[in-house]
This record gives sequence, C-alpha cells and structure tokens, in this order.
Amino acid sequence: MEIKSILIIIQRSNGDVLLSGSLVNQLFENLKPNSIDILVNSDTVSIAKSLMNVNNVIAFSYSEKKQNRLAQEIRIFKKIFRKYDLCINLTSSDRSVIYSILAGKMSISSVEDNKFKSWWKVLLLNQSYHFEQNKHILLNNLKPLKILGIKANKILVPPVSDEDVLLTIKSRLKKLNITKFYIFHPSAQYDYKLYDEKLRQELLYLLHNLNIPIIVTGGSSAIDKKIKIKLPNLKNIYDFIGKTSIEEFIALSSLSDAYIGMDTLNMHIAASQNKRIFAIFGPTNHLMWSPWSNFLQESASETKPIHKYANITIFQAEMPCVACGEKGCNNSFVSECLKNISPETIFKEIKDWFYSNSL
Repeated sequence: MEIKSILIIIQRSNGDVLLSGSLVNQLFENLKPNSIDILVNSDTVSIAKSLMNVNNVIAFSYSEKKQNRLAQEIRIFKKIFRKYDLCINLTSSDRSVIYSILAGKMSISSVEDNKFKSWWKVLLLNQSYHFEQNKHILLNNLKPLKILGIKANKILVPPVSDEDVLLTIKSRLKKLNITKFYIFHPSAQYDYKLYDEKLRQELLYLLHNLNIPIIVTGGSSAIDKKIKIKLPNLKNIYDFIGKTSIEEFIALSSLSDAYIGMDTLNMHIAASQNKRIFAIFGPTNHLMWSPWSNFLQESASETKPIHKYANITIFQAEMPCVACGEKGCNNSFVSECLKNISPETIFKEIKDWFYSNSL
C-alpha cells in the first residue's frame, strides 16, 4: 500500500505532542508521504506547529465541546473522513480511536490493556498496541513504526523556531549583555508539581552566587504570576516570566547552556536540544516522563535522590512513596516530596558541573 497522506492523533498535553516529533520525522523519512497532519487539543497547537515535517494542525477544543459539541464533531469529521492513507493514534481514548478509524484507510492506535474497554477498538482498528505505563513516552510513541516494519531510531528530535524569532531573542540577550546563561524554570501546569516556595527561593540565592546569568522563564498562568511576584531582586537573576512565547522559549533554550527546573514541557524541549539538565521531580512517574538523553538514548531507570545519566541529573525526595504518580499526596494537590529535596543538594551538583565546565 502506497502511503501518501498521514494523520497523527495526539490528544494529550504539550509534552506528549513534543515527544511525538520523532515518530513524525521517521514516518516522513521512511515513507516519504506528500503530507503529515496532526490532530491535537487546542491548548497544544503552538508546540504542534513547532514540529518538523508537519503540514497541517487540526485542533480539538474542549471549550467548543462544551458550547456546541455536535458542531465541532461535524467540523472535524469533514476535515478527516477518509482523507488519509494512514492514521496513527497515540492516545487510547474512545474519541481519538473513533477519529483514527474514520480518518485512515489504515488505522493504528494505542489501546488499553483492559480488554473490556478495548475489545471493540481492537476489532475495528487495522492494528493496535498497548501503551506501557512504565516505559518512556518516546518509546511508546515509536511502537507504531514496528507495526509498519520500520526500524526506529531513539533520538528525541528538537522542535524548530523561526529564524526571525531566534534573532529577536539574540537581540534581547545582547541588550542585557548576556552571552552564557542558564535557564531556571520553576513553573509547571499544576501546583502539585511545583518545588516548595521557600526552597525555591533558597535555590535562587545559591544560583545567584555562581555569577552567571540565570534566566527565569514561565508563562502567563496564575501559577506563573504567583512565582513572578516572589522572585528575589538579585543581579544575576533575570525575570523572563510572561515574556516569551513557546516559540521564543525554544529559541532561548537553544542558546542556553543548561536547564534547571521542574519536569514539564520546557524540560523536554531542553533535553531534545541536548542541554545539560538538572530536573526536580515530585510525584511524576519518572520512568515515563524523565528527560530523554539522546547521548545514551535512554531515560531514568530507577528511583533515587540523585539519578545521573549522561547529560541528565534528576533530583527526587528520599521517601518510600516516591514516585507515586498521583496528583499530590493521596491526590490532594499537595506534594510533600517536593518539600523534601534540599536546595543545597541541587546546587552542589550544578556548582560542581559549572566549575568543571569552566576549567
């Protein structure tokens, strides 16, 4: 079967969309289709547009679903119905599986392990595979390649930003007289993934003493604004919170020397660019969501307070419940583990790397 048009469905978060980029590239290189489109949730459109070899982005909106669900389904149906030779769905939700069956002459999808939930999906799809919770998201996303008889490479492909955006960021840095710098990203999508405020402030004071610019990044959410208000006024701490779009962050990160901060989209962007990563993890399942190292083509394989592999260092609390994978302790949206990671421990690892890099 000649495959000239492909649709990838990824109805999850920004990080999931970013980590689908390697699949997109390998489909492009091996099948040489005329077009690859991607269907994502509306809040992930910006990162979807940054992926290489994507022609069109189709957006599903949860707010539109609430207002007029039928109108949105008809709109998407008209855009995708039997328009593609191949559809690959990386999510196992009922809606995304139905989309994949409707869209592709050949449909491949992730399905749940639970046969009572997935039996009809397996029956209607051309091919299916199981999403493994303790396997890295990148490796899960590459599983359809094996079904297609394509040997996968395990390189996390970086997103791209426009050259004009890169020039804008370079100009901003030049005005501030910044050349070498580290990114500190204290934010996350949810409160339960944030490092304790008091410990974060202590870490910023310690980082300031390295005498290298520390650019603090973040968006414009309520969480970001709360962090911004509390930033200490220090010579080497530069506040970029709310001042960079996703595309601008990609450009800024590409110019940085290291990423320090939380396990979120920005961490994965920096990892894809092969930056030195110092990541602070709380309850997140790090076996699936740790930074991917392109040097080793591996992710975190164990749980311990300081876990190092190639260009990555992960910090976790030394607690028996880590990592629980819940939304805070007992799903309370409060994570005690993120109150039990010493800023001195984090700083020592960064300082040792900083001085060894300066020699």
